[in-house]
Amino acid sequence: MAFTAPVETYSKKIVAVTIGTGDKAVTIGGESTFPLYGFEGEVPNMPAIAMEVFDNNPQDWEDEAKAPFADVLDDPVAWAKKCESEYGAELICLQLLSTEPNGDDRGADEAAAMVKAVLDAISIPLIVLGTDNAEKDSEVLTKVAQVAEGKNIGLGPASEDNYKTVAAAAMGFNHNVVALSPCDVNLAKQLNILLTQLGMPPERLIIDPSTGALGYGLDYTYTIIERLKLAALQQGDEMTAMPVIGNLGLEVWKTKEAKTGDTDEWGVQRVRAVSWEIMTATALLTAGADLLVMRHPEAVDAIKKAREALFS
Repeated sequence: MAFTAPVETYSKKIVAVTIGTGDKAVTIGGESTFPLYGFEGEVPNMPAIAMEVFDNNPQDWEDEAKAPFADVLDDPVAWAKKCESEYGAELICLQLLSTEPNGDDRGADEAAAMVKAVLDAISIPLIVLGTDNAEKDSEVLTKVAQVAEGKNIGLGPASEDNYKTVAAAAMGFNHNVVALSPCDVNLAKQLNILLTQLGMPPERLIIDPSTGALGYGLDYTYTIIERLKLAALQQGDEMTAMPVIGNLGLEVWKTKEAKTGDTDEWGVQRVRAVSWEIMTATALLTAGADLLVMRHPEAVDAIKKAREALFS
């Protein structure tokens, strides 16, 4: 007797969010089922992969992380172009770490000028993330939204402390918001409620539930993403039905396993670090992340292959 697998169907689906404009625009979300459960519903958009670019030369990066970008680390515009043309990035995630008040404390006008230069140099969509310093991000992201008008970028992070300012800037210049909450389903939901009450359309919201790398909180992130999807698809909770971003490159390359050099016990650092990024990204894909922000080109290539196998 043939076995027939039980099939569940869901009346709700994840909201689809489009970043960018024109032929290179990327749409994430829109699925009506869980990852790897395409037989139960539709997955119209495969998870997308963004490559990160820093707005200043990241002095604390490991040599293995710097190597693919060694000729462009001092030039974010050239760095972004290289990610697009040489490494096949589908989006660029520009991290404005130079605006950190306890670091370079670069001003809003200078940061916005850098964003404009990157936008003019690439043809793929852009996500711009501040430093999660609520006060400084409010100032910087308002300027960024203005210079990026018409480009439909991702703008964030919007947090509990600055969501009003970031949402106002995004709505005023027609951008999407990346809503950051500290690894808690209820906090993520509450932030979405606050943003939509301000008038932010759900189809312009992306959930950032905070990302932990393999061995450093990935289990929490995985569970939070699963619970967000369960609430949206099974319970019809509209405030958890936005697509999810995993900003994993930053977290993976902070880990001891990525930062420790070659050893007899652990082997070659580059292989180990890239593998750590691949494993973290794969876990996030199977949890339900709709957009991954990654660093190393070898890891990006591997995840593209895994994505094709899992979702095509």
